Amino acid sequence: MGKHTLEGKNVLVAAGAKNLGGLISRQAAEAGANVAIHYNSESTRAQAEETLAAIRAAGSEGVILSGDLTDPAAVERLFVEAEAALGTIDVAVNTVGKVLRKPIIETSEEEYDSMFDVNSKAAYFFIKSAGLHLAEGGKIITIVTSLLAAFTDGYSTYAGGKSPVEHFTRAAAKEFAGRGISVTAIAPGPMDTPFFYGQETAERVEFHKSQAMGGQLTQIQDIAPIVSFLATDGWWITGQTIFANGGYTTR
Repeated sequence: MGKHTLEGKNVLVAAGAKNLGGLISRQAAEAGANVAIHYNSESTRAQAEETLAAIRAAGSEGVILSGDLTDPAAVERLFVEAEAALGTIDVAVNTVGKVLRKPIIETSEEEYDSMFDVNSKAAYFFIKSAGLHLAEGGKIITIVTSLLAAFTDGYSTYAGGKSPVEHFTRAAAKEFAGRGISVTAIAPGPMDTPFFYGQETAERVEFHKSQAMGGQLTQIQDIAPIVSFLATDGWWITGQTIFANGGYTTR
C-alpha cells in the first residue's frame, strides 16, 4: 500500500451523497478506500444511504455524517467523527457549493453572506480542519468553478465566493508541504446536474454547451477521475487550480 493507491485509505467527501460528490464517494470505494460521506440536509439523507450501500457493496467501510459546514465547529466535528468511525483520514474532498445567478444591483446582503459562507468560509475551515487531522502524505481537494477564468455577468457572488479558495489552496499547499500533504482545486465547467439548471435559461444552457468540446456540458464522470488522480498518482501536483472543462474557459 503506497501513496499511489487508495487501497486501505480513508476518504472524507463533503457533500458526498449525490451528484459529483456521490460519484467520488463510490469511485473511492471501488478503488479500495473506506469513505465518510457528509451530507448537509435531511432531504439528502436517503441519497447518502444509497451511496453508503454502494460503498459497502464494493467491500469497503463507510459512514454517513451530517452537518452545516458554514459553521467551523461543525466542520471540525465532521473530521473528528469521520476519524472515530474509520481511522485517520488520508484524503479530504470538498464538493460543497451553492450557485446563484443574479445581477449585482439585485443581490441582497443576505444572499451575499450565504454565498460566501457556503463557497468560501466553509472551504476555508474544511482546509483548516484537514490540515489539523490529515495523515502524513494526505491530499486535500476542493471543487471550485471554471467561472474563475470567465469574464461574464450574473455570477458575482458564485465566482466571487469561490475565487478565494485559490488563495487558500496555495497558502495551505505551502503550509502543509512539510507533512507531504498536497492541496489542489478543480474547476469544472458548467456541470450537467440539477445544481446548474436552476440558474439558467434554455438559451444560456445551449450557449454554455457550445463553448466546450463536442457541444456538451461537463459530466460528473469527467471530473471524478481527476479527483482520483490527484489523490493517488497526481500527488506531486499541489497549490494548483485545474480547469477541467472541455475548453470552456482558460487563463
